[in-house]
Amino acid sequence: MTDSTHHALSQRNSTEFRGPLSPVQLPSAATDLILLGDLTGRYATGSYSRLASDGRSLVLRENRAGAAEHGHRITAAIACHVARAGGTVDQLTQLLLHPEHEGGRHARSIALRSGQSRALGYIRRVWASASEAVSTTRLLRSRHEVYEVLAALRDRIETTPWRGERGRTALRVLRAHLNFAEIAGGPLHHASERQTAEEAGISRTTLRAVYEKVLKPQGWLRRLRVGHGHEGSIWYLDARPSRFRTTQYPPDPALEEWPTPETATTADIDSTVLGQLMGHDAFAHHGLGSAALMIISALHQHPNQTVAELVGTSSVSRATTYRTLKRLADHGLIQHTGETWTLAPRALEGFGIRLPNTDNDHTATPAQGWTKVAEQHGTWGIAARRKALHTAERAAYQEALDRLAEHRSRALVIVRDGRQVLVPVPRPDEIPPAWHAPDGRVLDPATGRPAADWRVATDGRLILITPSDQRSYDELAAAHAEALSEWESVA
Repeated sequence: MTDSTHHALSQRNSTEFRGPLSPVQLPSAATDLILLGDLTGRYATGSYSRLASDGRSLVLRENRAGAAEHGHRITAAIACHVARAGGTVDQLTQLLLHPEHEGGRHARSIALRSGQSRALGYIRRVWASASEAVSTTRLLRSRHEVYEVLAALRDRIETTPWRGERGRTALRVLRAHLNFAEIAGGPLHHASERQTAEEAGISRTTLRAVYEKVLKPQGWLRRLRVGHGHEGSIWYLDARPSRFRTTQYPPDPALEEWPTPETATTADIDSTVLGQLMGHDAFAHHGLGSAALMIISALHQHPNQTVAELVGTSSVSRATTYRTLKRLADHGLIQHTGETWTLAPRALEGFGIRLPNTDNDHTATPAQGWTKVAEQHGTWGIAARRKALHTAERAAYQEALDRLAEHRSRALVIVRDGRQVLVPVPRPDEIPPAWHAPDGRVLDPATGRPAADWRVATDGRLILITPSDQRSYDELAAAHAEALSEWESVA
């Protein structure tokens, strides 16, 4: 790269650099990343830790491995910026290998350790991945394009078969995120776990299981940043085809197997109806359940369906479809003429019609609203209790944050023999012994259950651990003990 090119890139307000091939426009954020590196730590989250084999606890990586992961993320981000701006791999190489560009430190360290050819090969691989990622994504320039993306995502959700109880629960969670995305005006949106659980009408435990086992592995959702304080997590809804492939295939006509809805690869429901009803107590786990949601949504999309057709459009198994239809018919929410089923006139409001039962000559009791349906199934009040619990958890968490904020002060250091020594400040954050739990955990006084983000240090002090922290609880306690020891030796 020529000196004039580097000088143009060094200007903070300039976003253009010129290589030997063609001019490339870069946003100011990309320019800062190239020149200064990751100053905000945006690409460091998760680089220095990984999930253990149990899928729950975190294991710290070695410093070298964590730094390499961090550097690779910065390199990949720069490559995506250059690819999106229409640059080339040669221009990316010049940017990364320039000695004064902090963003290329990782590529230059590979060149120093393993040679120039190894570094060039690494840059080419990163460029290939970045080019593929940019080519398969869509840049949204207007609100109309955003609505098109969300509409395409809604259509894909409605035509994807969600089999089994876990699949139907995943649909409820995904529809909740789609509601948040529509309010936010794009696939990028904020949502906390408690907020999503209330919207979908499920517990947080079920929500986390669906996140980790269905939605994240299949590529429907990506959590870009974990929430903290008053801010929820940042999520991104992916409207591209999923990497997941189903193992359900249509039958082979050569074996005289007829294609039935049991093996259908598409569904057809109205997810808007599902999104409106799923938060009500009547559709809780021990109430009508998610299968009733699917069948109601399928019948609203296409009235007058047979059982065989409902099995395909709702993605509910044949046996569950028969049980759910009988349950809905007992409440007068659906009616059938011959072999076809349809919704009652006011079924979506929870009001059924009186239907005669030809088997034993008695009439089914019509529903009088979703509240009465929930009371009959013993699920009335679940949503209110869930919201009350979440409100208490939020209040306790905010109270703990406020207590910590009161004790925070500017770090004090002294210079001793040319090095800075941290002055340990008093830590008046002892907690009552009644709050102590085994394994150094803390009992939440509001709920009486262990708090996941808090630990008790060996000296009885309270330590907050968040997913953004790059140090473990033991490292935090050790750092405080080391600072205290060093201060005492200097004093």
